[in-house]
Amino acid sequence: MIKRIFTLYLACLILLFTTPAFAQTPTPPPGPVYVVREGDSLWGIAARFNISVDELTAANGLVGGDIYPGDRLVIPGLEGLTGTLTSRTVAYGETLRSFVRQYRLDEVLLRKLNHLISPTELYAGANLILLQKDDQSALTARTSVQPGETLLEMAVREDTDPWTIASLNDLSGTWAGLPDDVLYLPGGDSAAAPSGLPAIFGSVEVNPLPIIQGTTAEIKITPTVDVTLSGSLVEMPLQFFPMVDGASIALQGVHALTEPGLYPLRIEATLPDGTKYSFEQNVLILSGGYPQDPILYVDPSTIDPAVTEPEVEQITSNVKLATPDRLWDGIFSSPASEYAASTYFTSRFGNRRTYVGTGTDLKVYGFHTGLDFGGGTGLPITAPASGRVVFTGLLTVRGNATIIDHGWGVYSGFWHQSEIQVQVGDIVQQGQVIGLVGGTGRVTGAHLHWELWVNGIQVDPMQWLTEPFPH
Repeated sequence: MIKRIFTLYLACLILLFTTPAFAQTPTPPPGPVYVVREGDSLWGIAARFNISVDELTAANGLVGGDIYPGDRLVIPGLEGLTGTLTSRTVAYGETLRSFVRQYRLDEVLLRKLNHLISPTELYAGANLILLQKDDQSALTARTSVQPGETLLEMAVREDTDPWTIASLNDLSGTWAGLPDDVLYLPGGDSAAAPSGLPAIFGSVEVNPLPIIQGTTAEIKITPTVDVTLSGSLVEMPLQFFPMVDGASIALQGVHALTEPGLYPLRIEATLPDGTKYSFEQNVLILSGGYPQDPILYVDPSTIDPAVTEPEVEQITSNVKLATPDRLWDGIFSSPASEYAASTYFTSRFGNRRTYVGTGTDLKVYGFHTGLDFGGGTGLPITAPASGRVVFTGLLTVRGNATIIDHGWGVYSGFWHQSEIQVQVGDIVQQGQVIGLVGGTGRVTGAHLHWELWVNGIQVDPMQWLTEPFPH
């Protein structure tokens, strides 16, 4: 009997300690949810919504702090709101007013979600949080009231009515439509690019956003009517070239020494009758994170401004013209492709440099303007893309130099050659041998220096070795 009681007691103990305990997941508080994106972290999300990580993890019953793209997180402190919180990069042309109208949001709420004090803080390349209502899709079709046109006339032109337009765009009445104000329309093609741009611009794409100093920016405009396009970025006038699909492309280099920050990107469309439409918005330019090279001791004559400045002027005079024919196609190839197995990068574009004249106090600060490939004298240099030779000659700093025009304001320069094997006026093909590696000019050893200019600015050639332009 005692043995049976002991066995029963032991069985109860085993059952007590082996039965799993089911913890109840805390019920999240009511409110909108945020959909986690690639690269998000709990710390970053908490900071974005001005809450603590502990508040965020407690509200969602998170254990271990692991989150994954696609996870839906409740954001505490926004009780009373419903919908999905999304985060995305502000495209060029999108404004606070266009977001309010496109998503039919309360402007005060949009400012609160993004800690905005002024509409000017909403620049292209910024990260914006939006509240998308679950039962309401975003508007996409847009138009503008033309000068001398009433809201009624515009509504008739767009096959709608002024009361609907006023309601969708939160106007105080049907009399409140102003010329050139961007207004959204009911319906429309959901694939249309949402924007606060004047409708005449159709769509504008800026790639990449944000822009990195030392890289090439591409501005693509697809206007709705026949116009002449112009503009500027970081005080450089843009050169637009037509594409077969009706779009026009401008490629613009951003100087490697441009201070990170906000800079205006202005675009302008001129109708055949001379009427002009323009739009300007700040875009974000970020640091390229370029390192500092060791000090370079060189012949003082090669850093003397009396020598270097005329040479720079000579080079820039050969790369400033944006010829209309695009002679390249697709991704550029390495100019060291003929000896790829034995070469390596000895210095990359953008590295900060200090040159000191040997035996003097002469010192020059700058950056590395190209991409250096290691290699011995006499190795073959090939054209990275098709183009026309516009300069060959011996220079003090650059040694034996060749410049190729690829069209659209894109130029390649090859310095320090031991031998030049092309002449001005020659049309060269991608992969064609144009010269031999050498050690002429301001060098510490034989190597190939490849320099790339885009609309008057030196840019990182590596971008052109991995990306096709135009995109």
